[in-house]
Amino acid sequence: MKKILTIVAAVMALNVMATDVPVTGKVQMRCLITTDTAGVYGNPAPQKLSTAVADGGVLPVVRYDVTLADNYIAKITTPTSFSSSPALNDTVTWTGSTLVSQTSDAGMSGYEAAKVAYDSTTEYDLTVAGSTWFTATLSATNGYDKSFPGGNYTAIVIAECIAK
Repeated sequence: MKKILTIVAAVMALNVMATDVPVTGKVQMRCLITTDTAGVYGNPAPQKLSTAVADGGVLPVVRYDVTLADNYIAKITTPTSFSSSPALNDTVTWTGSTLVSQTSDAGMSGYEAAKVAYDSTTEYDLTVAGSTWFTATLSATNGYDKSFPGGNYTAIVIAECIAK
């Protein structure tokens, strides 16, 4: 009995210490997004702003460089509002679309046919490693035959690379 009490007392007298040991790491994205060409609005009519070349605009172009095939989705959203503009007194109607304009690999030829478009967003499954250029066409129309006020207008195309 003395032995058991001695063992219990010894165990209770021990100071127990514990610590958390952190484990960290850094994951490098294998999908890089670069603005190839900044878009510019043309003003073909007083109530319309457009990036179409025929309307005097410049199409925005974004490049995706993927080094790991079949692991990312390109998600490109055309604007539905201005990020900055003069005060507007009417409703602006937006249209936008995104297209594959160039690829670095013939295996990417099916990207355009396989895209998924909803609302103002277009998604592409990036199944091949390499570079893909996407072009966005967008236009904004002010009210019913209402001219846009003079000033600077900015809208943002959002380009994301989503890991699968």
